[in-house]
This record gives sequence, structure tokens and C-alpha cells, in this order.
Amino acid sequence: MKTKLNAGELALVSSTLFGLFFGAGNLIFPVHLGQLAGANAFWALLGFIVSAVGLPILGVVVIGATHSSGLQELSSRISPRYAKIFTALLYLTIGPFFAIPRTATTSFAIGVEPLVSEASAKSVALLVFTAVFFAAALFFSLRPSGIVTWIGKILNPIFLVFLAILVVAALWNPATSVANVTPDATYQSGVFFKGLLDGYNTMDGIASLAFGIVIINVITSAGITDERAIARSTLKAGVFAGLLMAFIYVLITIVGVQSRGLFETSENGGIALAQISSHYLGNAGALVLALTITFACFKTAIGLITACGQAFEPLLKGKISYNTLVTIFSVFSFLMANVGLTALIAYAIPMLMLLYPLAISLILLALVDVYVSVPRIVYVCVTLGAAIGAIFDFIKTLPWGIDVSWAGSFLPMFDLGLGWIVPAGIGAVIGAVLFALNGSKRVHA
Repeated sequence: MKTKLNAGELALVSSTLFGLFFGAGNLIFPVHLGQLAGANAFWALLGFIVSAVGLPILGVVVIGATHSSGLQELSSRISPRYAKIFTALLYLTIGPFFAIPRTATTSFAIGVEPLVSEASAKSVALLVFTAVFFAAALFFSLRPSGIVTWIGKILNPIFLVFLAILVVAALWNPATSVANVTPDATYQSGVFFKGLLDGYNTMDGIASLAFGIVIINVITSAGITDERAIARSTLKAGVFAGLLMAFIYVLITIVGVQSRGLFETSENGGIALAQISSHYLGNAGALVLALTITFACFKTAIGLITACGQAFEPLLKGKISYNTLVTIFSVFSFLMANVGLTALIAYAIPMLMLLYPLAISLILLALVDVYVSVPRIVYVCVTLGAAIGAIFDFIKTLPWGIDVSWAGSFLPMFDLGLGWIVPAGIGAVIGAVLFALNGSKRVHA
């Protein structure tokens, strides 16, 4: 029986995992973080890497280590009903509501919009571009068995080549040094935690719970069926993919900081990348950046549409087929994409502030559960505690603004966007005490 991937197979699985993760937000958010953090970029980047690299890799490893068939089974450790609701919300967030539309809007904002001079023509151009983008993504999503070939062997290497051209050009002739750039007012203090929350925007932390089963399926298709061997292979692939992601984040962030020697802070990272590529590569820069972004976003769109289709088919008990689901998700994402990039980012933040604490709690509990038996009551109490804090963070970040600053008086770290941590910790203690008093049984769905 085969117990491990050979070097070529491991490289392919790692490349596929990297390709699934590294999409729209992974390019636009680090460069914008660099512009904002300036001389404080090191600590901001460290926080960013924790949530945008460390957490996603842990999420993938958890699916492999717990031998779960996916997010719904894993979150059933809290309750079956909660599992259905949480799974649906998470997939809709990383799917047709926010992440999938963002792949197209980012590609358009960076690669096509700068070429359209008339404001009135931009909406038409966005409509046409997103229609073609999602038609192509749907074509590949209807053929999920080829995801390793398309993403791991073709799209990902092409993307890395174009990204390397852009990054090397920018770093070869820096406009200023990192130490000379004054941080934005929002990055003067609590910089690590600000970077940590910025990492939420990539959505990779919650997406990891969806991509985990995709990677496990790739590993099993290579002939590995032993559960421990699958877990080890998942960990290795995660580490290699994570190291590559972290390395690229460092480079892109430095490029963002140094760009402040040329430009003012941009409205979003997409605009910043367009300015940087145009400066360093001239007319060719627009083409290089357009291809870089489009390949990055396109491969992620395929992965997300596929993952959502595979998740909702069993969630809906097969009442709607996979092919119908991915078609629906593609059409809905096309409609959402025409809202625009900045608007999508603004509306996604509250959902991320709600879902991330729940996902982080689940990942950490499941990791502990691999080594030490965790009672269901602890899962429930920790999740309730995290949800209480997360709801206030959700309300605080709504675009129309609701003042809940008073919550900071009883939620430590609320001002940092981490008001859920202490309630979750209290929930763990309460759950452990209740288990000890009542002799509750550890039951997994």
C-alpha cells in the first residue's frame, strides 16, 4: 500500500493548494498593507502572515488530521443544525456572495479598467468582461476532475512567471526605503493586530475548511488511502504552500511600501498594483499585470465554484445536481461582480468579522481534539462565547455604521477587532466545568 507522495506528486499537490489559495485578495491586500503600514510594515506583515498563511494551513491540516469528509462533518461536533447553517454561510461568503465575484472585479479593476478612458463605458466593459470570465470559469468547473492539471500544472506556473516579472522589476529599482515611509495614522499603534485583521480579507482562513477536502481528494487519487498517511501528506503540502505564500507576501508588501516614494496611498491594492506596474514596466506593464492578476483570480474562481458545488450538493441532499449548482453560482457571481471591487470589499468585512472567530475556534478545538479528547459541551460553549464577541465586531464593521463602542467596556480587545477571544476562553472554562460536573460524553456527529 502506498504511504507517501513522491517528490513530483508532493510538488503538484502543494502547487494546487497554493493555486487554490492565492487569488485576488492575496495580491491586492498585501500591497495596500505595505502602503499603509510604511516603516511599521514588519509587524503588520507578521500579523498578516499569521492569519493569511498560518491559519489557512492549519485549516487544511485539521480536515486531514481529523479524517473529516468536509466542513459540515467537522462542525457537526457542535451540533448538526449548527453545522448546516455555518457551512452554508461560510461557503456563500467564500463563494457567490463575495470571494468569487471579487476574483472577476479584481481582474477587471487592474487589467482592463485602466484601458477604458470614458467613465460611461466602464460599466459596459465590466459587464462584458465578467460575462466572459465566469463563462470560462463555469466551463472548467463543470469538469472538476481536471482541477489538478488546470491549476497545479498550467495556470499556477504561468501566474508565478508573470508575478516574478513584476516583483523583480519593482525591487530592482526601489523608489524609497521602507524606513523612510511614514505609517498611516491607523498603523501607528497595535500594528500586529491590524495586520492580523487585514489577513482576514484574503478569506483563506475560512476557505481552508472548504479546500481541505479538495486537497485530500487529490492525495487519495494519487493512491494514498491510509488516514495517517493522508494527514502527513496534507501537512507537508500545506507547509510547502504556506512557505511560498509567505515569501510572496513579503515581496509584495515591500513593493507596496516602496511605492509610496512614487504615489500617494491608493483607494485599494488593485489601483496600487496598476500604478506600480505602469511605472516600472511602461506600456508592457499593463499587459504583464493584467495577465498576472487574471491568471491568479481565474484559478481561484474555478476552485471556489467547484468547492461550493461539491459542498451544497450533499447539503441539499442531492435535490439539485452539482452541474446545476455551479451554473447557479457562476451566474449569481456574475451579477454580484458588477457591484464593483471597493463595494465588495466593504460589504465582505462584516461577514468575515463574524465567521473568522467561529472558524478559528473550530480549527483550534479540532486540533486539540486530535491529541486530547474534547467534549462536545466544550465545543458548544467556546462557539457560543466566540459568537457573542463576533456579533459585536460584525455590527461595528457594517458599512452604514452602528455605534457599539460601549461593548469595549466588557469585551477586552474589542477595539482591536478581537473582542471574541476572551468570551471564547471563558466558554472553554465553562464547558470544561460543566463536563466535569455532569459527566457529559464526547460525541461527534
